[in-house]
Amino acid sequence: MATGTNIRTWYEGRWHDGDVAVIRAADHGAWLGSGVFDGARAVGGLVPDLEPHCARVNRSAEALMLQPHMTTEEIVAIVREGLTHYGPDAAVYIRPMYWGIDCGMAAIVPGEGKPGFAVCLEEIPMPPEGFSVEVTTTRFRRPVMEDAVVNAKAACLYPNNARMLAEARSRGFGNALVADAMGNLAESATANVFLVKDGEVFTPIPNGTFLAGITRARHISNLRADGVTVHETVLGFDDARAADEIFLSGNMSKVTPVTAFDDTRYQVGPVTRRARDLYWDWAASAR
Repeated sequence: MATGTNIRTWYEGRWHDGDVAVIRAADHGAWLGSGVFDGARAVGGLVPDLEPHCARVNRSAEALMLQPHMTTEEIVAIVREGLTHYGPDAAVYIRPMYWGIDCGMAAIVPGEGKPGFAVCLEEIPMPPEGFSVEVTTTRFRRPVMEDAVVNAKAACLYPNNARMLAEARSRGFGNALVADAMGNLAESATANVFLVKDGEVFTPIPNGTFLAGITRARHISNLRADGVTVHETVLGFDDARAADEIFLSGNMSKVTPVTAFDDTRYQVGPVTRRARDLYWDWAASAR
């Protein structure tokens, strides 16, 4: 079942109404997991950072040994055409994707043929005003490059994230803060993480175990331009417990305040609110 509603699918050169079937049983991506995607957002006529998201799906394809055949500009044009079918106030999730079709060496390696490509648009509302999340820890960790394609937004990574979420929710929490292979704080199960202490912002330094998001980079840039000190550094779970504020950063929700980490409670503080305001002010200015 689809996540959103009012779905439109670009496949084989044109737009289709609805959630169109695009993948076959023998496609490499169907049974061997060579699928990548990216996610952008259209909200109230704004489409922040669409180009970087469309560029990243091509890099993700290359990381999975697929050969992307759409340029960033072509993907952007397809998306913008598709968005004309939605109202000006619609909140739309934008998902370009590739998947392997042909099988190569020993069937395991994707073949050299052109991979499948589609764009899916679906209406998914932004979280309501006041939305926040409580988090815990999880025994599952982020892999390293030697174990998994952590340099891609790859579908094959998400079962691990699903285990993290399922474990957190079984304990009554909405998300989990996740360790890297060394036991340091990496991100949450679904998004990058920021801590605030004494008015300064701290976020895990990218170390090849998690995808340092496009929205994460935008928050860092916006906050620094606003005079806020932002540290990219090694962090632990004790740093999170000692923080004044915590928020998560991802494309789906942009800024999600954290109001509890296990038994530690937090307010939705001024830096979290400022990060959200700066993001949407930047998005409006970059229209």
